[in-house]
Amino acid sequence: MKGNLEERAEALALYMIENRATVRAAAKHFGISKSTVHKDLSQRLPAFNRPLYLQVKEILALNKAERHIRGGIATKEKYERLHRR
Repeated sequence: MKGNLEERAEALALYMIENRATVRAAAKHFGISKSTVHKDLSQRLPAFNRPLYLQVKEILALNKAERHIRGGIATKEKYERLHRR
């Protein structure tokens, strides 16, 4: 999804808000890098749509707070798969 950066940033924000998605999931959905998603949401979006930025900022903060839990779950599942073989 190349083209207008403002439109892309808004589309990313709406996707993340509606789906409570992670940066990684949004990047995969739109076919762009995680760095691009983060830059669009944290630098470009606040410049032209502050209310939308404030909404997506809450999702980003929640994801950041929960990431250690998701990482632990992924590690647990990995070792459970290895021990089942």
